[in-house]
Parts: sequence; structure tokens; C-alpha cells
Amino acid sequence: MDSRSQAPYKSSSFSPATTRDDGGRTREVDRNFSLGALRDKRDHHPHHGGAAREQAIKEEDEQEEAGEGTAGGHGDDADLAALSAEIDAFIAGQDGEGAPVTVSEATLEKFASAVELVIARSEGAEDKWAAEPSGEPSPLLAAIARVAALSSALGKSPEGGGKHTAAVHRVTGVLHRAMAFLEDEYHALLEDPRVPKAGGSEQGGAHEPDRCVLPPPAASSDGGAGNKESAPPYPAETVERLRAMADAMIAAGYTTECTQMFLVARRNAFDAALQGLGYERSNIDDVVKMAWEALEAEIVTWTKAFRHAINVGLSTEHDLCTRVFAGRHAAVGRGIFADLARCVMLRMLSFTEAVAMTKRAAERLFKVLDMYEAVRDASPVVEAFLSADEPGAERSNSALSELKSEIASVRARLSESAAAIFRELEGSIRADAGKQPVPGGAVHPLTRYVMNYLKYACEYNSTLEQVFREQHGGAGDDSPFSSQLMEVMELLHGNLEAKSRLYKDPALSNIFLMNNGRYMLQKIRGSPEINAMLGEAWARKQSTSLRQYHKNYQRETWSRVLGLLRDDGVITVKGHVQKPVLKEKFKQFNAAMDEIHRTQGAWVVGDEQLQSELRVSIAAVVVPAYRSFLGRFAQHFSAGRQTEKYVKLSAEDVEAIIDELFDGNATSMVRRRT
Repeated sequence: MDSRSQAPYKSSSFSPATTRDDGGRTREVDRNFSLGALRDKRDHHPHHGGAAREQAIKEEDEQEEAGEGTAGGHGDDADLAALSAEIDAFIAGQDGEGAPVTVSEATLEKFASAVELVIARSEGAEDKWAAEPSGEPSPLLAAIARVAALSSALGKSPEGGGKHTAAVHRVTGVLHRAMAFLEDEYHALLEDPRVPKAGGSEQGGAHEPDRCVLPPPAASSDGGAGNKESAPPYPAETVERLRAMADAMIAAGYTTECTQMFLVARRNAFDAALQGLGYERSNIDDVVKMAWEALEAEIVTWTKAFRHAINVGLSTEHDLCTRVFAGRHAAVGRGIFADLARCVMLRMLSFTEAVAMTKRAAERLFKVLDMYEAVRDASPVVEAFLSADEPGAERSNSALSELKSEIASVRARLSESAAAIFRELEGSIRADAGKQPVPGGAVHPLTRYVMNYLKYACEYNSTLEQVFREQHGGAGDDSPFSSQLMEVMELLHGNLEAKSRLYKDPALSNIFLMNNGRYMLQKIRGSPEINAMLGEAWARKQSTSLRQYHKNYQRETWSRVLGLLRDDGVITVKGHVQKPVLKEKFKQFNAAMDEIHRTQGAWVVGDEQLQSELRVSIAAVVVPAYRSFLGRFAQHFSAGRQTEKYVKLSAEDVEAIIDELFDGNATSMVRRRT
């Protein structure tokens, strides 16, 4: 096992470190170099800069060497190289990779001081994390990694068990200080990924653009998912430095600090990206109390942000975790990604719970379906991440499994809510039992509302099929939504039949049924989705009903008029015309046409084609019959006043009256003459 993978017995940078004594028991080591302590010292002692600290450490090192009688003829870098070689040999011996080698307390002290000097020199340096031209880690990271490995090796050796107690404490303290320094740098790099170029200057503007926040989705025609291809949140050079720093922290046993900083930074970036899309987290109470217009806008924003999070955000974060925590630390990266995905997505999914608690009204169906589709489409994305994970990765598997379970639960709640809202439409139809008929037999507002509602609902036909299939447990009807749709149409038809009986005139009742039936048929044939759902058989049945209403209207209105144009009783057996009977027939015909013109001119047939069909069918029967009757009997009246008194209408006048029916204008027939 690599000695660097063993932690120096500590829990966090804000807790005391421990090491082992000769008996294998752990004992506490004072830890004065936590991240918080460093920040406090910097705030209160700004004059202690990197140069001052470097000078102090050099003086301390020189005093120690003088006290031990050693010569200081080598340069600092040469001393560090020599000390590093000795330390590496000791570490290798403890790892079983070579012959056991002892290390002196003086060597430990000098190495600890040398590492402190490297750290002090690095503060403020722009290129401190830049890798060597050979590809090796930077001297700073190499020194930190070596002191971490040394601390671990000392925990397994006699030197660390009490032989060189003071030196071991010194090494441990330097490790803690190095980790605190590394935590500061790691945090700063996560928050601001601008990487200064080696040898660059402020005048040259050698900073990469700030890309720590996920990019917002590109505009797309569907207004939903956005662009799945996005720029990475950090430049490649920053990612490499984050990876090297993470390797060092994890090897030193600072996995918790490393993962927490990374997780918090990326969660904040994720939240910032969602805010850039207009999404702001709302609590349940606020959502439940929100007016529908405001909530509708919130749902639109949420849906857009959620699709971006699923289709862009998670894949971006997964890629980043894979690159920063690679190789032997891949499991750490998978765990961070799983925790991030669970944290961000669960917070977003809580919004759907709040929406599901709001009042169920028919007009809310479509936004609930938008949310349902977004959550439904998230399931395979999370499933793909879960399938790609290693079977033994319990932490990430657990977090992603929890997210997968919550998505399934949210989907079920939204499905139940959508089905219940759609059924609210049925309740609305049953509850609409108004006792006031629509003037003129026009299309009823309920008919318009229901048919327009169904037209939009059928644009979600595949989704609603899923919803109702889920509510039926996947059993029974092959097309549960189609069955639900047929039930709504039957309810509407029954409601309209009841409303038609509110009219005292049976002819007007049939005009009302004709108007509403024609409107329903036109809406169905004008929508491929609803037409496909109801089927051609339903359309043929509706057409048959319309023809029957038409026949009923003609019978109720025009049968009596046509009866007046028969010669029954006008001509005697001997062939003589009985003028009193003839006069009465003309008087009754004139009165009937006047009544029809006055009343049915006020009736409404809004569909121009239906209006034309009615007028043509009436004229085709009435006008020829009147023309024939007029031709046979008009000459029996004396020219002048008698003719004007009884023969008030010509055939053309009758045709003109018919052409003025169903306009919605209540007018009385004007006097016409041939």
C-alpha cells in the first residue's frame, strides 16, 4: 500500500491531529495551523508577509545548524534535494520497497524547516502551482506530498513511536500548516479559476476568462433543454492544478476538507447558473399562497432551469469530477458528484411538491404536464450515471439511488396531480347546470371552453396516455386517455342536450344543438391530435346527429308553412276556387313568414357554412312551392287593392327573407310587392 494514502490520524483541519505512541495508542498533537487560524493571523498581522516569514525560517534553520555544529555550505535547493533523498529512502523502507532505513531527529527537523521555507517562498508567487517542464509536479506540491508521506511513514516506524517525539511533532505541525496553506489556495482556485500565465504581468492581461459558473443554455426552439454541449467551468490548466492539489490533500488524509470545499464551490456555481436562468428557490408556503399568474411564470422558469440542470449541468459536473479526481481517487470524485447531484436536484424537486399541494384547477393542467415531462426525462439521465458507476461505490450509488427514487416519487405525484386536474374538467361539465339559455341558440361558452381545452390537452396526448396508464396501474385499456376523452365528450353532449330543453321553441332547440354540434365537429377535424384520439367513427356519428337536428328544425318550422301552400280546400270538386279559403291561406302564409323573419332573424348560426346550408335547404323547398302556389292562384284576385292585400310577397321576397335568417338581427318583415 502506498504510504501516502494513510492519513496522519486526524478528522478535519479544525480538529487536533493525533499520532501513535510506542504502544500503538493515539495521542493528540497540538495543531496551530488550521485554515481559520491562518486567516486570523493574516488579518491581525499584515506586516508578516512571505519575505518576513522566509527570513525568520532561514534564521531559525541557521541557528539549528550552528547549534549542532554542521556546516551550511550548500544552497537551500541543494539542501532540500539531499534531505528529500534521505526522506524518500526512509519512506521506501517503511513501505517495504527497500531495506529499512533510519532517519535522524536532526534530519527530520531540517526537512520540516526546509518545507516551511518552500511554502513561505511560494506565498504570493504567481506560478507556484505550475508543473515542471518535465511534467513533474511543482516543487511546492512535491514538498507537501513528501511531508505527508513522511508523517504517514513515521506513524509506522520506531522513530514515530517516541524515539524522536519532538521532531515528529515538528513534522506533524508543518504538515498541518502545509495543509492549511493548501486549503486556502485550493479554495481560492475553486472560487476564481483565472490562471495567471507563467512570466505574465498585469499589463499583459494574461488571465483566462472567469468560467467558474456553468454557462446558461443556448436558446433553443423548444425553450426547454438548451444546448447539451457547453464550455467547461474551468480552463484545462486550472483543472490540472486542482487535480494535483486534491491528490496532495487526499494523500495527507485531508479527504473531508478537500471534498467539502469542492462540493460547496461547485454547488454555489450550480446555483449561480440556475439564478442566471431566472430560477430562485421558493419555500413551500410561498408557492402555495402564490396567485396562479405568478406561479405559472415560476413553473415556466423552473422547467427551463431543471432541463438545463439535467441535460447540461450534471454532465458538466460529472466530467469535472472525473478529471479532478482521477486514477486512485476516482471513487472520491464519484462520491462528490453523487452528493452534488442529489443536493441540487432534491432542492429543485421540492418545488414540484409545493405545486402539487396547490389548488387543482383545470387550467393548471398544461404547466403540471410540462413539469411531469421534465421530471420524466430526468430519469434516464440519472440512470445512466448510476449504471456507469462501479458496483462497489457504495457512497455514490447510495446518493444517486436516493435521487433516482425521489425522481420516481415526484413523477408519481405529478402524474396523480395531472390526472386529477383533467378529471376536474369532467366535474366542471357536470356542475354547469345553468337555467338561462344562450340567446339565439348560439354556441354555448361551455362548449367553446371544453373543446379548446381538449385541443390543447391532445397536444400532450402521448404524455397523458402515460399519466393515465400509470394511474390505472398499466392494466386494462390500451389507450386510457382516449377512453377518458370519450367520456368527456359524452358528458358534454349530455349537458348540451339538457340545455337545449331550456328553449320553449323546439326549432330553436335544434338550432342550438346544431350550432354546438357543428362547433365540436369543426374543432375535432381541425386538430389532427384530437381527431386521431376520438377516431373517424366518432366524427361520423356526430355528422349523423347534425343531419338529424337539421331535419328536426325543418320539420318544426317549415312543415306548417308548406302545408299552407297546398291546394287542400281551395278547389272544389267541380274545379272552382273558393276565394275565402284562398284568402285565408295567403293571410296565414304572410303572417307565418313575418313571424319567422322576426324571430329566426334573431337566431344565431355563427358558422358561415352551416348558415348557408340551412338557407339553401330551406329555399330549395319553400321558394318553388310558393312560386307554384302563386302562379296557380294569384290571378283569382282582382288587380289593385285586393291583390296588394293578400299577395304581399313575391317568390323573390320569400327568398330574400330566408337569406336574412340566422343573422342575429331581430327585424320585422317589410312590405314587398311583385
